[in-house]
Amino acid sequence: MEFKVDPELCVASLACVRVCPADAVAVEADKIWIVDESCTRCGICLPACPHDAILALGDLARATELALGGKAALILSVEAAAYFFPATPEQVVNACYAAGFRTVHRGVMGDELVAQEYLKLWGDEEWGTMIRSTCPVIVETVRKEYPELIPYLAPVTTPVAAEARYLKAMYGRSLPVAYAGVCLTEGGPDVDAAITFEELETLLDKRRVRLADQPGYFTRIPEERRRHWSTAGGLPLELLMEERQASRRFRKVRGLGALKAIARAVVERIDLGFVDILPCEGCLDHPLLGPKDELFRRREIVNATEPVRAALPVVEPEVARRVAVGAVFEVRRNGHVPAPEAVDEVLAAIGLAPNGRPWDCGACGYDTCRSFAEAAVQGRTTLRSCPPYLNRQTEQAQQQAAVDALTGLASFRVLRDRLGNEVARSKRSGETFGVLFVDLDNFKQVNDRFGHEAGNEVLKSAAQELGVVVRSTDFAARYGGDEFVVLLVRTGAEGAVGVAEKVRARVEAMGRRLTYPAGLVTASIGVAAFDPAVLDQEDVLVAADRALYRAKAGGRNQVATGDK
Repeated sequence: MEFKVDPELCVASLACVRVCPADAVAVEADKIWIVDESCTRCGICLPACPHDAILALGDLARATELALGGKAALILSVEAAAYFFPATPEQVVNACYAAGFRTVHRGVMGDELVAQEYLKLWGDEEWGTMIRSTCPVIVETVRKEYPELIPYLAPVTTPVAAEARYLKAMYGRSLPVAYAGVCLTEGGPDVDAAITFEELETLLDKRRVRLADQPGYFTRIPEERRRHWSTAGGLPLELLMEERQASRRFRKVRGLGALKAIARAVVERIDLGFVDILPCEGCLDHPLLGPKDELFRRREIVNATEPVRAALPVVEPEVARRVAVGAVFEVRRNGHVPAPEAVDEVLAAIGLAPNGRPWDCGACGYDTCRSFAEAAVQGRTTLRSCPPYLNRQTEQAQQQAAVDALTGLASFRVLRDRLGNEVARSKRSGETFGVLFVDLDNFKQVNDRFGHEAGNEVLKSAAQELGVVVRSTDFAARYGGDEFVVLLVRTGAEGAVGVAEKVRARVEAMGRRLTYPAGLVTASIGVAAFDPAVLDQEDVLVAADRALYRAKAGGRNQVATGDK
């Protein structure tokens, strides 16, 4: 799913900027756009925009192609009952069949598979904190903003991905699968095309299928839609019945803002138990489904269409056994004796202490790391019980989040922290520092004419040129896309302009060295300086950004400051 801004409707009200939890909405004068690399697809900006200018786009073209082929399965999320009301679920399913889909399923099998997997994890009492989220928005936010939580995420796939795998196991791996719902990133690579309900309406219209013309009963025998283990979203009913909201072992948390508190608790070694977290109350509360004041109406409609709960499991055991939903640790046994190679794998995952010896710290409850590894292979404990392993995973995740994988420069997240520190240092010492905002000119043309691999090579080479020019005490980061930011410590405006000219010249020479046409690979650079003696001055990064656009407007391949 993509979020885009309709330029014809957009007016820079900044309402969507204020609510964005990932700083993914960028502003330039009266222009607003969404930074793809930062966006976690939470959708909070949609209802915040008073102009209805933000659009959520799925892969309608691919979904239409699958329907025309007549061999694809469609996963229709249960929220369709509320969106298409007053049309009945029977009419909606019949319409999807009429549009050309081979089979239509409504997400319950995926919920059941995920709930069953969580029940297995729930039965293992060895963990201290385990974060369960079937929403990719939470997982993506953790990956980008809170990497210290990554080791605590329960490795279980989303219900939509589980259902897609279940269908492929039932009908064959070559089965194309489409998904229509509100959280289009849920299916991941297991889904061939994901579309919104609005796009499903468009698809039906293109196929000349009208909901009102469909019978009020199923024209084909419907698939099983009753639940046994699950509630909506894949949370086990048994867990809800066993543990109340005030339970110390189970916590139900809603809202992206709660991740900060969870991260703080984990860092302080506080065991939170089983944490169920979603960005909102559930898919019925998703911004794509309508205004919040209609939540209880939507909930009433969906509840009215929910069939009676099944007394026995509804998933086919033979099919479910071929579906990989996820597990904490792969149990490998060789009779009653753990396989030596499997034990060695666990020991390798734990690593060695700084002195080069096994940790053998006893924090896991076992005397030695080897005893722990043997127990893990036999399924009697998991790596989540090993503090050195968790620390190692956290450090690796933090390092990955701090470095841009393509260029090797610091990430935007680290830039924000370093800039704040540099402002504070400058105010204490009274020394100025400079900021360069570097943008590669004509970068889109490079991608279009020579391919994205060529574009990646240009980005990596530009980052290397920055590394040659800046001092070890300075700081360079990839801001996003083809933009870079350099912080020049103890450097005034004049010195920053001199460094910027060197960067500009080296990038231009680099373009010639890579045999690109003259003038194609160049850089425009905006320069600003933070002076602690000047009160109420403009944010230095914003000032450098404005200077950058002055350089762009002046013809590109040049350096500009805020005043010239």
